[in-house]
Amino acid sequence: MPKNLRIKTFQPEIQYLHLTYTIKNNEREKSKELIQAYKHLLNKGIKYVFSRIVIRKEKKRVKVSLPKKKEIYKELREHLMKENKHNLAKHYVDQAIHDAYSILESWRRRFEKGKAKLKPPLVKKAYVRVKTTLRKIIGKSVRITVKPHEYITYSWNKTWFSKRVNDFELTEPIIKEDKVYLVFRKKLQTTTPLEVVAFDSNLFSLDGYDGEKFVTVSLKQLYSLKYGMQRKRSKIQSVASKKFRIGRRLLGKYSHRERNRVNDLIHKLANLILNLYNNHVLVFEKLNKQEMFEDAGDSLSRKLSRAVWGRLLSVLKYKASLYNCRVVEVNPRFTSRSCPRCGWVNSRMVGKTFRCGKCGFTLDRQFNASLNIFKRYLRKFNLKMWGFPHPFRVSGVIPLMGRRGMSIRDFGELQGSKIEYKIYEIQ
Repeated sequence: MPKNLRIKTFQPEIQYLHLTYTIKNNEREKSKELIQAYKHLLNKGIKYVFSRIVIRKEKKRVKVSLPKKKEIYKELREHLMKENKHNLAKHYVDQAIHDAYSILESWRRRFEKGKAKLKPPLVKKAYVRVKTTLRKIIGKSVRITVKPHEYITYSWNKTWFSKRVNDFELTEPIIKEDKVYLVFRKKLQTTTPLEVVAFDSNLFSLDGYDGEKFVTVSLKQLYSLKYGMQRKRSKIQSVASKKFRIGRRLLGKYSHRERNRVNDLIHKLANLILNLYNNHVLVFEKLNKQEMFEDAGDSLSRKLSRAVWGRLLSVLKYKASLYNCRVVEVNPRFTSRSCPRCGWVNSRMVGKTFRCGKCGFTLDRQFNASLNIFKRYLRKFNLKMWGFPHPFRVSGVIPLMGRRGMSIRDFGELQGSKIEYKIYEIQ
């Protein structure tokens, strides 16, 4: 049996959650000496390995082979030890070899695609990745060995994230001249959430269905922020055509401001969703904005450019493990145009209400899409929803006593029932 097919253990693979935070480098002078010395070692290692690469052509393609690390490790280490004129700790030599191979592997992939030149990819922006053998944790600070009996200490005691990382362990800090990146990790739970909530992504809202009720998370704050900043940028660009330096400075200023404000709202929105649906599987559509631009007109393309679905999903994936959640993407094809009861697909969708031409089912278009996304995820596990046995029951939505007005949404067949429907906004 091949080695890669053997089962080493019946325990599930351990997964970690990584969080990275930055602190100011208060030891700039000492750090600068360390960074420059490590940069010298790293570039020497890159040149040494680069001089031993093999380039060959295969069917109109260029292939690059790096020398195996095991074969040249000993001689490369001896070479770098001779170049270690600043007498750094020996473990920095091992880390330089590891980083040199990582950089050259990235260069090899880019070179084979024609995106890099045939020259050593030397490091210009200096940094140091500190191995775990070179650092010691003392309370909420880390002591890093530079040379034998010579240390630098960084503390995160009074930072805003100090309480958040109490249960985390520090891995390998990355030192730059102005900042220090602290990477923490925590072992994740192996349990899988059982509850599901599905969201349909729209320009002004996320419309969801959690098996019991419909929810709407407003995106109007994000959209209006993007709209306002685009208006400002267009005015600045008209100034830049006459006064280039002033326009470029203002454009950089407002672009930086927009990025910060948008990121702040996205993180607040992600926290809102994860707090509402702790221990859930969050199902979204796998949207491709580039394909949407091809089919959209100028007006719709401008609106789509203000959408932040991809960035929101990346933040949700990043934070989901903290809430024991999972983020899943499904195919968005026909989610707004298909009937959740009988499966009929409308060839052309007009208006905000979906009406089935086969069974007569009617529902708000965006809520109908969230129902279909919910069903599409359950279909992976051969699970089914309740179906629609009569007009006053929608799968998972229990009719309550009384009625509600339909001024906000057209609930179609649900108008005879009081359906629980909530709107959430970023606070």
